[in-house]
Amino acid sequence: MPAAGYLAGTGREDVKHKSYFMMSIIFCLSLGIIFYTYIGYPILLALMQVTSAWPVKKADIFPLVTVFVSAHNEARHIEAKVLNLLESDYPREKLEIMVGSDGSTDETYQIIKRLAQEKNIRYTVSFNRLGKPAMLNKMAKDATGEIYVFADARQKFDKNAIKNLVRPFADDNVGAVSGELVLESGPGGQARGIGLYWSYEKALRRMEANIGSMLGATGAIYAIRKEYFHYLPNVILDDVYTPMNAVIVGKRIVFEPAARAYDTVAETTQKEFIRKVRTLIGNFQIFALIPELFNPAKSRIAFQWISHKFLRVVVPYLLLVVFVSNIFLLGQGMFFVVFFWLQALFYAMALLGRQMETSGKAPGIFSFPYELCALNWAAVVAFGKFRNGEINVLWEK
Repeated sequence: MPAAGYLAGTGREDVKHKSYFMMSIIFCLSLGIIFYTYIGYPILLALMQVTSAWPVKKADIFPLVTVFVSAHNEARHIEAKVLNLLESDYPREKLEIMVGSDGSTDETYQIIKRLAQEKNIRYTVSFNRLGKPAMLNKMAKDATGEIYVFADARQKFDKNAIKNLVRPFADDNVGAVSGELVLESGPGGQARGIGLYWSYEKALRRMEANIGSMLGATGAIYAIRKEYFHYLPNVILDDVYTPMNAVIVGKRIVFEPAARAYDTVAETTQKEFIRKVRTLIGNFQIFALIPELFNPAKSRIAFQWISHKFLRVVVPYLLLVVFVSNIFLLGQGMFFVVFFWLQALFYAMALLGRQMETSGKAPGIFSFPYELCALNWAAVVAFGKFRNGEINVLWEK
């Protein structure tokens, strides 16, 4: 081989070798971040339960509590919700119930007005649709409670839920408390995938609370000290924005599993996808509104915030990077061949799950891959909508 040809060949081999090396780095780094996000971070939290646990002092205390329920076209549920709250074992003289009708076009307002006369509750009405944040601001102006409890119109509370939700406020370090939303199984295999994901999420929230603070609360049942409730801008996730007011001043958001509300699993993954897109748009909104949460010098939850909230919305893009880089590396060993086909099988199962659900069948064993892929795709869709300014605080059923 002529010297020039040999050198040229050697140069091409060097470039090819460097390309494979760089692609291997990209593949491993992306896969490592995905692994950390879903598996490594929970393991780290579990270990920190031993080394960094921060117990919460609890006691049976009975401050004046105001429960807020903002309702839009909830004629089917609102009376049952009010009666459910009135069945609470919390002292009635210490319990103020405020219900707001937000631009309802059904019988919600009339039902609330009647209940106010019959059951001694308070109500607020807006005949124009304002959105939940504006309604909460409107109701809070006249609230008298020391502790504010937030509830949705549909979910049922345990009889002792309010009492148990208040108990952690005996600890001066606690600024907000999240109860537990129990998802009861609905018909079909879809419930298994969504229910498994929700169980995983609750485990993370519980462990985060044990070492310091949760990263928000469960919208169906949470509470905050009155002094940390601030005027709400047009945010989608009041259950994240409101508790963060306590975190920013050094207080904790803790989890109280004994304070329970009940709901049913979404009937289909496609319906859950719509809810998830809205929630993730809300997350991007919080990222923009409170950037200091990412700064360890200003935020005691920066590590959890990045690991749990931020990396979750990065993962979809890393999954694509892993798949593409894996194709490039197929000739570099059996590991890459096997891993590629495992990915292909997983995505094929997700597609089959979607096809089965679309045709009216339960996805069964395909529900988990379908659900995981749907949730990751929701993050991509949510980012696109947020970037385009599609932020609508008005929830539509």
